[in-house]
Amino acid sequence: MPQLKVNTWHTKKHKEFATGVSWSGSNDLLSVADDRTIWQWNVDGEPQAQLMEVDSCCTDLLWYPTVQAGNKGSDLFVVGCTDGSFKLISKTGRIEKSVPAHQGAVTALRWSNDGTSLATCGEDGLVKSWSRTGMFRAQLAQASGTIYTLCWSPESDAMLFSDGKHLVIRPLQPSSKQTQWKAHDAPVLKADWNPVNNLIVSGGEDCKYRVWDAYGRQLYSSAAVEFSISSVAWAPNGRYFAVGSFNMLRLCDKTGWSHSREQPNCGSVFSLAWTADSTQVAGATGSGTILFGQLLDREVSCSPLEVRQTEATSLSVTNVLEDTQEELQFKDRVTEMALSEHHLVVVTATQCVIFSTSNWSTPHILELRGTVSLILQAPTHFAMVDTANGLQVLNFDGRLISQPRFQGMQPELLSTASMAYAADTVAIIDAADTKCVRLFDPLTAKQLGSVQHTIDVEAVALSQSKTLRRLALIDKNRDLYITPVQGSQELYKLHIMVDSVRWNDADNALAAVADGQVLVWHYPEAVYMDRDLLPQTISKQTPPELGKTAEIMDFRHTRVQVRRSDGAVVTFCVSPYPSILEKYCAAAEWEPALRLCRYVKSTELWACLAAMAVCGKELHTAEVAYAAIDQVDKLLYMCHIKELPTVEAREAELLLFRRRKAEALQVLVQAGWVYRGIKMCIRLHQWLQAFELARKHTQHIDTVLYYRQKYLAQTGRPETIEKLLEAARDVGEINEEAVRAKIEAEKERERQRGGGKGGA
Repeated sequence: MPQLKVNTWHTKKHKEFATGVSWSGSNDLLSVADDRTIWQWNVDGEPQAQLMEVDSCCTDLLWYPTVQAGNKGSDLFVVGCTDGSFKLISKTGRIEKSVPAHQGAVTALRWSNDGTSLATCGEDGLVKSWSRTGMFRAQLAQASGTIYTLCWSPESDAMLFSDGKHLVIRPLQPSSKQTQWKAHDAPVLKADWNPVNNLIVSGGEDCKYRVWDAYGRQLYSSAAVEFSISSVAWAPNGRYFAVGSFNMLRLCDKTGWSHSREQPNCGSVFSLAWTADSTQVAGATGSGTILFGQLLDREVSCSPLEVRQTEATSLSVTNVLEDTQEELQFKDRVTEMALSEHHLVVVTATQCVIFSTSNWSTPHILELRGTVSLILQAPTHFAMVDTANGLQVLNFDGRLISQPRFQGMQPELLSTASMAYAADTVAIIDAADTKCVRLFDPLTAKQLGSVQHTIDVEAVALSQSKTLRRLALIDKNRDLYITPVQGSQELYKLHIMVDSVRWNDADNALAAVADGQVLVWHYPEAVYMDRDLLPQTISKQTPPELGKTAEIMDFRHTRVQVRRSDGAVVTFCVSPYPSILEKYCAAAEWEPALRLCRYVKSTELWACLAAMAVCGKELHTAEVAYAAIDQVDKLLYMCHIKELPTVEAREAELLLFRRRKAEALQVLVQAGWVYRGIKMCIRLHQWLQAFELARKHTQHIDTVLYYRQKYLAQTGRPETIEKLLEAARDVGEINEEAVRAKIEAEKERERQRGGGKGGA
């Protein structure tokens, strides 16, 4: 479990309590304190020099954000002062501009995520925005008292600030409505809003920290600690946040539960700042000491291998089956790692190191220019996101394959929720339009298409099997949908109130945590074969108290690992038989598949076999499976399809059974079986379509009118379709014997083509 290793320099450089810390893009730290000095520190926590002295006490300090690779944002930082001004200062310590901003002290300031605006708040209860050069733009809000904290929304189109016990989200558009809610039982002291996961964390004088979504709904509330929460800060990657209080520094998961708790003897932690790679946090404390916390003990595992970060520059690899251990040393801090069955990808501050799990001694090494925030692996290549190149696809020799991108793409916001990766597809939620999921080919970077939803999409996942590729997505309402990646992207709702979803690493099984239950769809492809079977292909387990933010960590083979909302990992086992059955059916080994189902005697397995048989167009097996689960109507329909004389007719009826009417009709018409296509439309009561088809091919118009008149006579209704009325007037009296003769001729033609089978 990750934890912070906290260090402090043995000599205090600040003589009064420190009020602000901030990391530059090059991982230099600046700290400011009430002794009016600004000190510079390196990434190892060693003081470099006193940069300057300020003429008034400072309350906050912030480097200009490095929004794009190669920009010079880190040449500038800003400090807020107790005299109500803020100062723009160059990295050499020269004051570029001093701007009077508030009556009373400036209590907090924040650059927007795109670096175009600066927001300040103060003891006068005002929130103001300024240009990068310090020009006044607008007064954004006024609170009833002192505002202690503020931050920008991920898109920099709204401000979050405190107003006593409340948090307020004020959109920059005057016509938009603000959101306000009671966040704590005492004044809110600190808050932070992460652009990657879109979650808010707040801390207050009620000694609690809480996690909220962007709509003000509470996701987590901590137990009260001994003292007020004086600082909170998200790690840039959105996976952790840090919480500071008196003699306390806590590392927490994004869902709120605590990874570790440190108790340095330093007084209150007033300000926290993370490095861009999310591996180190610095804190300004009441004693003047500057804290440095290094993230250690991170773990990844796959099959028999477990990889743990033991020190900042070293990893320990354990093979639990062979009881062997490897120590991997690196020249820089380890910032990111990803493990699969065959490869370990490790990212340090300057390099990407690619190991084969069968040979640890000769890795491939790739030099890096930017900070890596995400690694996702497929069997033959992997995706890496960094600040210099955005999204890249590389093979395991370190060679660049492609760079998928699109207009308005924001690589710095990509995470395991907003991006899914498979051998032949990359799925990315468009940050500019979160209703849209864009699909790319990772080998060519060509866009394959997009999936358009009606409301915002919050998470995506791609199936990992070699045969089929399906996309699962969770939207803002926590509804789970599934859709094909190629062809017509029809969204089908699988479930509601879903917290987390994950595909199996090898087959097409899909696991989800929903409403306190762990659900596994053993064959979600049943949606496209016979969706009535879907409820019978689900296994459900209801463990005690998963919590509302439970997350599936892994779904490998027959094991589902779920992290509960309190941080505990629970393992669930699922039946191995559906996976074995799927392998039999994929290889068209239908007799072993039937023997397996007869041996297990499970309704769940028979339902899976029925759907798989329909997928494989194996009518006899489908007939046996439907008989086993007492689906008599579908059993008879399979028998009916078997008796059809031509291959095209059987294929069309199977497509119709799968609710793909347009494709079924196309198959018949292209094969020349126009009458059967017309009869299919008539059976479905698609009278106008049947007439249009007959008129287009100039045959069987009288057949359509004959069946229509029989239908109207049986139901006692008048004709209401104008085109059929006109056609009936044009044709006149219909010769029933001639119509029946034409139908019989069509059936005879089918029988001759099909080798003598009976028609229908």
